[in-house]
Amino acid sequence: MDRRSLGSGGLKVSALGFGCMGMSQSFGPNPGDRGQMIGLLRAAVDLGVTFFDTAEVYGPFVNEELVGEALAPVRDQVVVATKFGFAFDGHGRQTGLSSRPDHIRQAVDGSLRRLGTDWIDLLYQHRVDPQVAIEEVAGTVGELVTAGKVRHFGLSEAGTRTIRRAHAVYPVTALQSEYSLFWREPEEEILRVLEELGIGLVPFSPLGRGFLTGRIDQATQFGAGDIRATLPRFTAEARAANQALVDLLGRIAEGKKATPAQVALAWLLAQRPWIVPIPGTRRLERLEENLGAVDVQLTPGDLAAINDAAAEITVVGARYPEAMQQMIDR
Repeated sequence: MDRRSLGSGGLKVSALGFGCMGMSQSFGPNPGDRGQMIGLLRAAVDLGVTFFDTAEVYGPFVNEELVGEALAPVRDQVVVATKFGFAFDGHGRQTGLSSRPDHIRQAVDGSLRRLGTDWIDLLYQHRVDPQVAIEEVAGTVGELVTAGKVRHFGLSEAGTRTIRRAHAVYPVTALQSEYSLFWREPEEEILRVLEELGIGLVPFSPLGRGFLTGRIDQATQFGAGDIRATLPRFTAEARAANQALVDLLGRIAEGKKATPAQVALAWLLAQRPWIVPIPGTRRLERLEENLGAVDVQLTPGDLAAINDAAAEITVVGARYPEAMQQMIDR
């Protein structure tokens, strides 16, 4: 698979990464076969994926253990990203945000232990903590880099002012934020700032939490534990209104002998050479489909047609409920 550079610090990864969160939470009942998930992650490596994304809060904790076990045989060949930024009680339940320096150090030691590794390739602050100056966060991560525990610093869902302040203290390699034809807010300001500072973008939910695949419609019923049942953008009414976006992808895909998901990912890859989407899946056939996006060639005419048509479509529904939206730094 083609490789791309994240940031100006020399971090090279596969053009498409693998978002591992869904293997442990958020999209319905968790898979019972841990071995199957490990096999899928190793299959991704065999297919050319070198970039894997996890976090301490996924599970919590169990996703890092899964990723660590799966990638142990190829640890020197892959880039593992994880995240800190949440506090937990004695029972492992999330209790809010925390990016205090001592908490960051403890979180990193825990992640290293669960991942079974001596270093974290890319360490993100998962959410900006308004109680801790971002300069203090960046300085702490810089110390962890000096100590050899971390190699690159990243931010997640951070606004441009926060990005600039952090980058002035320690170079930010990548920003992880939602970006797709379903959510184009980064185009308003973030992409320009990232390009100016030499920071890569890692879009999560690049397929709109599955909506852009064309396999979700107004009649879809979400199972217990599926976060989409709580999101305003996934009400039956919103799905019906947003179907126009999926229909657009379907028309382009038909002409390219591709799938809507592949076109959605190819569109993202075409936006900037330093964008690396991280679609997730639990199924080998979906993994193979996603990776096929790197072979879908969208011409300037195709991109213009997609943008023109998408501009006529108003996506209905908020991205998150209000309580979750309040954790997003803008």
